[in-house]
Amino acid sequence: MAKDMIDNPQNKEVQDVQFYKQAYEQEKARAASLAGRLADAKNEADSLQFQLDRIKNNPLWKASKPLRQMMHWGLRNYRRLRNLGGPRGVARKLKQKQIEAEAKKLHGTASFPTPEEVKSQRDTVFDQMIKVSILVPLWNNEREFQIEMLDSVMNQTYQNWELCLADGSDEEHSYIGEICKEYAARANGRIVYHKLEKNGGISGNTNECLKLATGTYLGLFDQDDILHPCALYEYVKVINEQGADYIYCDETTFKGNSIDNMITLHFKPDFAPDNLRANNYICHFSVFSRELLEGTELFRSGFDGSQDHDMILRLTANAKKVVHVPKLLYYWRSHKTSVASDINAKPYAIAAAKGAVADHLTHCGFKNYEIKSTRAFDTIFEIKYEIRSEDKISILIPNKDHVEDLRRCINSIKERSTYSNYEIIVIENNSEDKAVWDYYDTIKKQKNITVVSYTGTFNYAKINNFGAGYATGKYLLLLNNDTQVISLNWMESMLMYAQRPDVGAVGAKLYYGDRTIQHAGVVIGLGAHRTAGHIHYKINYDNLGYMGRLCYAQNVSAVTGACLMVRKSLYDALGGLDEAFAVALNDVDFCLRVREKGYLNVFTPFAELYHFESASRGSDIIDAKKAERYEEESALFRERWKKLLEKGDPYYNPNFSLDRSDYSLNINNKTN
Repeated sequence: MAKDMIDNPQNKEVQDVQFYKQAYEQEKARAASLAGRLADAKNEADSLQFQLDRIKNNPLWKASKPLRQMMHWGLRNYRRLRNLGGPRGVARKLKQKQIEAEAKKLHGTASFPTPEEVKSQRDTVFDQMIKVSILVPLWNNEREFQIEMLDSVMNQTYQNWELCLADGSDEEHSYIGEICKEYAARANGRIVYHKLEKNGGISGNTNECLKLATGTYLGLFDQDDILHPCALYEYVKVINEQGADYIYCDETTFKGNSIDNMITLHFKPDFAPDNLRANNYICHFSVFSRELLEGTELFRSGFDGSQDHDMILRLTANAKKVVHVPKLLYYWRSHKTSVASDINAKPYAIAAAKGAVADHLTHCGFKNYEIKSTRAFDTIFEIKYEIRSEDKISILIPNKDHVEDLRRCINSIKERSTYSNYEIIVIENNSEDKAVWDYYDTIKKQKNITVVSYTGTFNYAKINNFGAGYATGKYLLLLNNDTQVISLNWMESMLMYAQRPDVGAVGAKLYYGDRTIQHAGVVIGLGAHRTAGHIHYKINYDNLGYMGRLCYAQNVSAVTGACLMVRKSLYDALGGLDEAFAVALNDVDFCLRVREKGYLNVFTPFAELYHFESASRGSDIIDAKKAERYEEESALFRERWKKLLEKGDPYYNPNFSLDRSDYSLNINNKTN
């Protein structure tokens, strides 16, 4: 054959032309199909809009507006009451709010060290008594803010620090220099002050601070904020114990003259790269090894307004050990001109943030991505990654009877999915209803649907592993039969993450029929059994989530197997789902084994489906035998993942309660 092609090079050219012509025709047909489906969707939308306009323009509709407003008010409050669990639920919620108000106080001045603790920390001798240079750019700060900022540094229990101040203030604010010089005179050389000839902006002034610094670690501090007295001590501690070269902590915004007037407490996850790309959740208080700046700048003036996000993305990408100190150690003052008060105070920050993320993604090798602001906040982003290759996705759907559930599920996949390269493998498990067998006969005639029979007793893990053996796709998508697709690009939204070599399992956002959330990521240790639980459980579909977390893709410990995508090669390498977990926790166990191999798991809120949970097999709560089986599997899970459970979920802050799924504060265990 090779000799024939050498002798007749035109043969190869003909074959190439035929190949590309065939590929072109296939793509053309696919594009036409998509265009037709989109056109149908648009026609339907236009028709609905026409009908809606007719209703809105009707005089009776306009006249009934007050009545409708009253009705909607009543419905909203009814739903709110129902979601809280009725009047008793409201009472519990009010009590919880009172408890949390008290818990907030524990993270303010009440968390400051006693004189004995101050002495103990100041007497501590670490192996590395490193010098931390704190960089504070100054510009027209208010007198009292300046003094409180300086006092918070002077009062640090760890004493090997250096405060570098570059002042770009105008003549009207000359008192800034006077205050700084006064403090420098009693700081034993630890405060270095430099008056700039002109204001260089946030980036320029901070870079001037850097020129003054002599420490091996650098910290970034805003002129109007306050540090917890133990902040540097806690940071130097993790540098010594864990070899951290980038450190951050939890923070709060406050208003007025006291840090106890807290507005929002931000308790953060451990380092999560997908979270950071979508949202600068790290923010304050960043301290890092000076070595991380080798070959790069500190702040880049082109990203003013989001210079910290740009810097954090660059430095954490190069860091060997990013450590989160899960304690509230930074107090971010909210006032009329601060970003803490209103992002609109600095509108250019939005464009700068998008630019920072784009620069980071490009340096990470991503191409043809899209960065969009979300409904949560202008600087919280939806990132659309390029689908590099439209590989086949094998959708595995276990089923026993429940023909209407299965029909609804499959119809929604076929009718609402914009991704076309998939196959559906229905894994039949001892159905007794004749109607389901008749339905099988119908769907078997379709080219991309296969029905395979698993005849053993019910074991969710074993059934999916069995079905995976028939899959011909590069990706597996485990899907419950009691689901229904909502978002048209649900497969693309999951595939864009599953195709990344650093990602393992990808999960979707699932709703109950009443549009309350069934799944938005899994936290280990959550719930009465202290195994795992769904976060943001049973809140309304339009809720933004804690700190906007229902509006962007993020790293999680696990996702539900009700809708889980993973590369087939990785699934096979891990031996699939562990069949020791016949019903429960097999998906969480699988995700933890994925994490154990060094992969990230991702939850995306942009792949949305209904999940009519427990429609297929009933509830374990009302069935004593099932409850006993669940407890057995829970015990196995707790034993297998004992060390991980003791350590805590890295994506769920220990300041949150494990008894609730709504990010309530943990009032029994104060970490500060």
